Amino acid sequence: LGALAQSDIKKLVAYSSVSHLGFCVLGIFALNSEGITGGVMQMINHGLSTGALFLLVGMVYDRYHTRELSELGGLATRLPLLSVCMVFVCMASAGLPGLNGFVGEMLALIGMFKAKPLYSVIGATGVVLGAWYLLDMLRRGFFGPLKEPASTHGPIHDINIRELLAVGPLMVLCLWIGVNPKPWLDTIANDVRSVVKLYDQK
Repeated sequence: LGALAQSDIKKLVAYSSVSHLGFCVLGIFALNSEGITGGVMQMINHGLSTGALFLLVGMVYDRYHTRELSELGGLATRLPLLSVCMVFVCMASAGLPGLNGFVGEMLALIGMFKAKPLYSVIGATGVVLGAWYLLDMLRRGFFGPLKEPASTHGPIHDINIRELLAVGPLMVLCLWIGVNPKPWLDTIANDVRSVVKLYDQK
């Protein structure tokens, strides 16, 4: 809800971080293997997708020197490749199946559903709200009629190689975890089992 209220893209992404970390807490406090695995995976996913979002917002700011959605619109017309990257990363952040966010969120919700079904149902509303504020940001800032600030700082160009090299690896990891999470899950499995065992003994 805090993210939905923002008109500054950077602040919106910052509030989305709170949402992601809410799923981390939800999963960890399930105190079972599914939940804790989901919480840990969501920590990794948060670093990837939110880091990429901050990079892309910075690229928009570098071109227009504003982050206000009221001053921007239809940027996909001027910045098509950057807009593709933004849509991809927003989908990863929202938990689209096949991308990294889905793995962490679903495991956290499944783990909490086993422990406290009501909390899992309440937590699932975060998935809906997450998609809402991210899609609304894309609609207002990147689609529709082109709207740019009255004064721009130099020529407006699409994402360049240097910027693509910065955000590209993060996007690759977002896809890799979403399509093939097993290596990541196997890496943390022993530690998760050790933590769960501690609670099972109590």
